[in-house]
Amino acid sequence: MELLSGPNMGGNVWKYVKDCLDTGWVSSVGAYVDQFEKYTAEFTGSPFAVATSSGTTALHLCLMLAGVNENDYVITQNITFVATCNAIRYTGAQPILIDADQKDWQMDLNLLEQFLLEETVQQNGACYLKKDGKRIPVIMPVHVLGNMCNMDKLIQLANQYHLTVIEDSTEALGSFYKGKHAGTFGLMGTFSYNGNKIITTGGGGMIVSNDESLAKKAKHLSTQAKADAFEYLHDEVGYNYRLGNVAAAMGVSQMEILPSFIQRKKEIISYYKNAFENVGDIQFQHINDDVNPNWWMPTICTSKQKEALKSLNQQQLQSRPFWIPMNQLPMFNNNFYYHQNDCSSFLYQHCLSIPCSTYITDEAMEKVANTIKQLF
Repeated sequence: MELLSGPNMGGNVWKYVKDCLDTGWVSSVGAYVDQFEKYTAEFTGSPFAVATSSGTTALHLCLMLAGVNENDYVITQNITFVATCNAIRYTGAQPILIDADQKDWQMDLNLLEQFLLEETVQQNGACYLKKDGKRIPVIMPVHVLGNMCNMDKLIQLANQYHLTVIEDSTEALGSFYKGKHAGTFGLMGTFSYNGNKIITTGGGGMIVSNDESLAKKAKHLSTQAKADAFEYLHDEVGYNYRLGNVAAAMGVSQMEILPSFIQRKKEIISYYKNAFENVGDIQFQHINDDVNPNWWMPTICTSKQKEALKSLNQQQLQSRPFWIPMNQLPMFNNNFYYHQNDCSSFLYQHCLSIPCSTYITDEAMEKVANTIKQLF
């Protein structure tokens, strides 16, 4: 089967993993963890980076460090992978869901502005929901599929309404807005290295921040809050959110060749855009001029979504529908969902992600294109 977005184990991965096995440095302490953090900080232009066991644990730590408490709200978007809202719930807070923009599939910033104006009140330098008086300390935008919204406007609204920005940039390693890397606009940003991401450590995540004290606190909490190198002294409730040295070795090898992965993703999207030009009602997400995305997961929007999914998967061309909107999941369907036209449902019913592994051949992409074209 042609995988949707399979891992590309090129470069020095075997050499570095073997080095871990040969030396016995396989757990959460090791040179590759430090090197992976260093490479990520340098690539993103962030002074500090902290490796974690997953993108989800990175999100959870960021929310805790931002002071999110039980009974708080966190603003995020309705179209996202479930980990975004799960991490919010881990803190005891509840997500406030903002509908997607139908063009770029990111958070609808006009809706966000309307929500903040009409549904919130500001008191003593904090933001509260009018209807119940609960605090809204954080907004967590998600860079869906590696695309980015108008970050200038989002940051302006966040500042105006006293909201701390935590970026769910788990899909956006290698994406930039006005030359600034995703994840570096807010207090903290996060990345994911799941098996289908643009680079992978099998499972893993990263926190980036400009704040050294926050980075140190994240590292401390992620390593069971161990306060002494010799004694088993732990000075607060910590978490086993560490990334192992073997996984980090994979990450180091992948960071070394990340630019080639991004280049290949751009070649893939270019091929698909050319192939589907003027074909039926097929559309791609809109990219604003200020955004340079990594094109992690090429996804099309068409009324023939179900037929395309069936035909592609029958041809062993692994393809997936878009995420079910968060407000349609049983654990979040009672949450505050702010929308006008429910674009999230439209995108869910019309979008599908198509094969885009960095090692995909032109022949395989041609097969994908021809399979979809036949539906029209």
